Amino acid sequence: MGRVFAIDYGKKRVGFAVTDPLKIIASPLETVLEHQALNYIKNYVESKDVETLVIGYPLKENGEPTDATPLVEVFIRRLEKAFPAIPLVKEDESYTSKRAMEVMIASGIKKKERRIKSNMDKISASLILQSYLDSITSE
Repeated sequence: MGRVFAIDYGKKRVGFAVTDPLKIIASPLETVLEHQALNYIKNYVESKDVETLVIGYPLKENGEPTDATPLVEVFIRRLEKAFPAIPLVKEDESYTSKRAMEVMIASGIKKKERRIKSNMDKISASLILQSYLDSITSE
């Protein structure tokens, strides 16, 4: 059984999360600088059995694209070219940053650690992944 690998794409940093092989638990993985993201994903896919890529897709409440949507679209095209055999799913990432902060607060993470944006990016990726897992479980 393959894992599901999630991506929270950002102009500066990209957060990642992954499921366990049974696709039950979404766990934060890592955050890397944007220019390192594709290589990081390639290395991960080569070392683990990844069956699906899920990318956070930024939309406004009304479903319209945000300013970040075109940047994500460019990255999606790069992913599709690099991994043509792995299905790529766009998952709404609305409010993931806000929810990531709430998760960190609820988890007792100190304020100093919450200010480290890379922590928020990988937690956001795990929330995107959990949202995807919830959607396929309810089908």
